[in-house]
Amino acid sequence: MRTLAVFVLSLSLAVSAWAQKADPNFDPKKDVSLRFEKGAVVVGVPVGVHLKASFMAVAKKEGPGTLKVGKLPPTTEKDELGDGIWHGMVAVPVSGEGLSGKVRLYVTYQPCTEGEGGVCYAPATRWMDVDSALIPASALAEKSAAKLPKPPPENGVEVPKPVATLAVASQPAPASDRGLSWALLVAFGYGLAASLTPCVYPMIPITMAIVGARSSGMLKGFLLSLTLVLGMAVTYTTLGVVAGLSGAAFGAAVQKPAFLIPVSLLFAAFAFSLFGAFEIALPAGLAARLQGDGSRKGFGGAFLMGLVLGPLAAPCVGPFLGTVLVNIAQHQGVVSGALQLFVFALGMGVLFMAVGTFNAALPKSGEWLVRFKQIMGLVVLGFAAWNVRFIVPTWANFALWSFVLLTGSAVFGLFESADDMVGQMRKGFAALLLAVALILALRSTESAFGVDLLPRGGAPAMVEAHAGWLEQDLEGALSKAKAERKLVIVDIYAEWCAQCKELDEKTWPEAGVKQWLAQNAVSIRIDTDAKRPDLAEKLQIRSYPTVLLLDADGKELKRILGYQKPETMKAWFEGK
Repeated sequence: MRTLAVFVLSLSLAVSAWAQKADPNFDPKKDVSLRFEKGAVVVGVPVGVHLKASFMAVAKKEGPGTLKVGKLPPTTEKDELGDGIWHGMVAVPVSGEGLSGKVRLYVTYQPCTEGEGGVCYAPATRWMDVDSALIPASALAEKSAAKLPKPPPENGVEVPKPVATLAVASQPAPASDRGLSWALLVAFGYGLAASLTPCVYPMIPITMAIVGARSSGMLKGFLLSLTLVLGMAVTYTTLGVVAGLSGAAFGAAVQKPAFLIPVSLLFAAFAFSLFGAFEIALPAGLAARLQGDGSRKGFGGAFLMGLVLGPLAAPCVGPFLGTVLVNIAQHQGVVSGALQLFVFALGMGVLFMAVGTFNAALPKSGEWLVRFKQIMGLVVLGFAAWNVRFIVPTWANFALWSFVLLTGSAVFGLFESADDMVGQMRKGFAALLLAVALILALRSTESAFGVDLLPRGGAPAMVEAHAGWLEQDLEGALSKAKAERKLVIVDIYAEWCAQCKELDEKTWPEAGVKQWLAQNAVSIRIDTDAKRPDLAEKLQIRSYPTVLLLDADGKELKRILGYQKPETMKAWFEGK
């Protein structure tokens, strides 16, 4: 028994040690399975490999109808970069409208092998043809989701279920109560903010006097105020239903540049309206007709006043309301859209209820109200930049946020005089926004033209590990190596590569590795994915990280793939 126990333990340790080694024969296309099952695209990888969530996508590029991609399943772990990953398999739910015949689905994924020698491969896109009859319509999405396949056991341990309920709208959709609660909280906040705009705030006491709430007792005042707010809710809830129906109609289009760019331009227009560049107003004749003769006493009058209050408040409420409506059309269903606009009306009605019930006097409007309107405009402008973050180049992302913060510095009074302490603090904050805007502008320039203008951030160990390394300049490294009669070590990396970060943090800083490099080689780091793609084919880079040992003429002597422990790297340097 003792001999058997020792044998079993030894076998277990051997299997465990083997599991820590990446499979050198893994093929990112042949060894990643694709199939369509029960309304979902199922992507599977073998043991010791994971899929990164940030690159997972399913799309249809040609043919009739629209494809709607459900919310990606929750990830089971995170890699060294903090990105979500899946093991075993992931099922991406899809549904469609107007599809016919064979539908070609394009599946994009990124696999990474794990353990010592683990690498990340560049994102790959493959296609598969699926009979349109197998792709459920939106109405059948939830039923199909319940039948999605479960991930297979891994090493005898069942992998957590990475399968989410199929969403009716395209990603991202609110598949949880938490998401809906957050959307309702935002809608309420927007409604409350809308009541503080110069078009609405000064009119609150007048409106409550017109419907008779301020001259009634507390109970009747409360009921009249509530009736007016319910009238507002009817108007706005109807708009929410329309926006929700529009979202269902647009479906898969809401994540495409043709939709996102106009939406962001609309956000920007809303923002500049709040800055005072122009007003969103109803025609004078229509506004007068809605306002009527002003005799709106009693509950019927209060309800009618609530119905027309939304259109009358359009000059200032429009940007807030428009932002919520566009968000609903992009991400929400009909019920959720109606609920959000109902809550928006409740938020807008808070001050009406307070004035009507308690006969309260509001603080006088003035500069603070204008400043508040401008700050909310800055928030909306930020939404415009955030909305296109995935479809514009990196340099454009930096440039957009630089513009937002530059606008913010003006909103907070950088170019205004300030005599009191509050004003000076406001100007200090505006100066901080300006400084960050300038930094982002420099980052935009770096990304656009491939230059380094600012020091790179990172952990102290990483900075120390790469002290004296060249960046991106292979030609310069070869020239230097020839002059110094040294070899060239080339660390090929990518920003999205978790194993590259592990190499940077654990292997390059090790004293023995640094000593060998200093004595024998010219060291250089090259990002062949983003900064030097011209070298990817020349150096035959297929995965990240890849470390090359070259002679001074650029001839490759040998290469090693993936993360390596310091002792393994030193042995490789020395040819052992």
